[in-house]
Amino acid sequence: MVSFQEERCKGCGICVHACPKKIIEMSGDKLNKKGFRVARCVDQSACISCGLCAVMCPDVVITVKK
Repeated sequence: MVSFQEERCKGCGICVHACPKKIIEMSGDKLNKKGFRVARCVDQSACISCGLCAVMCPDVVITVKK
């Protein structure tokens, strides 16, 4: 399971490119209080809990639970 601290996300998209299952995307319509599009997981059941998204996130906003 992948969770995001949306208010700290700056919308860089690095997690999108790091995900081997390609289940993370940038929200097209949801913005945080800072005005950035936030990352989200579109299919939690497909997540393999590899943690690559969390490792690559420069702002440490992603938590992966097995």
